[in-house]
Amino acid sequence: MKEKGLIDSTAPRRFFALLIFLAIGMVARADDRPNILLAIGDDISWQHLGCYGSEFVDTPTFDTLAGKGVLFKNAYCSAPGCSPSRAALLTGKYIWEIEEAGTHAANFPKHLKVYPELLEAEGYFSGFTGKPWGPGKLTERAQNPAGKEYNDFQLKEVPAKGISNKNYAANFEEFLSKRPDGAPFVFWFGAHEAHRSFEQDSGVRNGADLNAVRVPGFLPNTKLTRGDVADYALEIEWFDTQLGLMIEQLRKAGELEKTIVVVTADNGMAFPRAKANNYEYGVHMPLIISWPEGIATVNRQVDDFVSLIDLAPTFLEAAGSTVPREMSGESLLPILKSSKSGQVDASRSFALSGRERHTHAREDNLGYPIRAIHTADFNYIRNLHPERSPTGIEFKDVDGSPSHSLMLGEINSELSQLAYGARPIEQLYDKQTDPYCLNDLSGNPEYKPVLERLKAQLEDELRKGGDPRILGYGDIFDSYPRYSGTRAYPGFNTSSKYNPEYVKRARVQMKALGVENPAYEDRVRQNAAEKGSAPSKK
Repeated sequence: MKEKGLIDSTAPRRFFALLIFLAIGMVARADDRPNILLAIGDDISWQHLGCYGSEFVDTPTFDTLAGKGVLFKNAYCSAPGCSPSRAALLTGKYIWEIEEAGTHAANFPKHLKVYPELLEAEGYFSGFTGKPWGPGKLTERAQNPAGKEYNDFQLKEVPAKGISNKNYAANFEEFLSKRPDGAPFVFWFGAHEAHRSFEQDSGVRNGADLNAVRVPGFLPNTKLTRGDVADYALEIEWFDTQLGLMIEQLRKAGELEKTIVVVTADNGMAFPRAKANNYEYGVHMPLIISWPEGIATVNRQVDDFVSLIDLAPTFLEAAGSTVPREMSGESLLPILKSSKSGQVDASRSFALSGRERHTHAREDNLGYPIRAIHTADFNYIRNLHPERSPTGIEFKDVDGSPSHSLMLGEINSELSQLAYGARPIEQLYDKQTDPYCLNDLSGNPEYKPVLERLKAQLEDELRKGGDPRILGYGDIFDSYPRYSGTRAYPGFNTSSKYNPEYVKRARVQMKALGVENPAYEDRVRQNAAEKGSAPSKK
């Protein structure tokens, strides 16, 4: 026993031993934490992967991952457009909870927490190749929320003109080579495919059989549309092939077993009545999760309703990190760790989606706001400004395509009217009998109890999330700037400025409700100072 007042000569050694022990523990934690590889396609509906039953889209990589992991049959994105959907996925929050980031080609406020940055702060090495969050402007951030960019390598040849020449696999290889020893990684593989435009007839030129192509029921079934869908399928297959090359890299490096691989897309196929719409083919997404070390019971198909905003808390929990309380998404780990197929968690019985501005398609740069709830049997959709055109001036809120041109040439046909015509404030579709959402039941007295129940449930969920559209200051969404091209339409149409008329309206609404948003006011003032006063109306 040591005498009081004497120096303990072993103390420094024990102190350093403790530091070494803690350091070893930290390294072990880093080594034990899973890598995360998110593969997110652009404009792909859930039906168009082999593992979801498609017979004309060849996706061996996706299908293999589904067989060795979990396939989610009812996954939904937060919005049917790339920029807001990706922002929602990164933040784990719905589009109505993330201010400017919830609309297309606007800002991504710095105060919004995103899972790559949270993981990076805890020792993860982050990066992306292809398309990250965007389009939009990072006025407050030093780098894209998806991570550091790795897009230096390019391919000399690709199967079709519409396919990106970015060498995704080589860029991923470079990312892995830069990773510090012992650090887990979080990587975003954002395929540009299958975003428009496609090279017409590229699918047939690359071996597609038009007789095998299945055209969704909201499109006319013609040789032209079958060819357009085949061109789209070719781009999905390219996405599948590129992910396969990345998987092989991980296998060779001995990292595949400890890597969470997720396959999904940001929104639905770029065809009329799909992308930019909250019908099934606009917001119902593919979702496959493979994790050899973390999923014991594989080759499962799960019916639970999940949202892509659930991915952020899933990644954080899997990494042993704290999930921010403000995230609305809920971790999927209990489902992944379960041995069940079908319905695993009975509380996961619905999903939510919404929409604000998609492109500059209306005067004053206004959007077409929508909120929707999706269940096993029904889709209830609320068009919050039904007086506005759902497809905009000159139908510019629909991606250009051969199918789009064909349907515009038959504008009075039933399918074209459904795609481009005015819509009521409420819509209701029976998914079991009407999977393409063609027969609106909102005016059918027999379905009034269903409509009222889903309407009340949707509003309750939106109030919980503080949706400005429901709480009474929805004009704030129409005030946000658009950092992308604008058209010479009537009214305020200047890119990169806050819409002064709707800023004023939002301020009045917020003041009446006692709502304060200092960050919004600061951005408006800064924008006005940088850009000068807004132009008067034409």
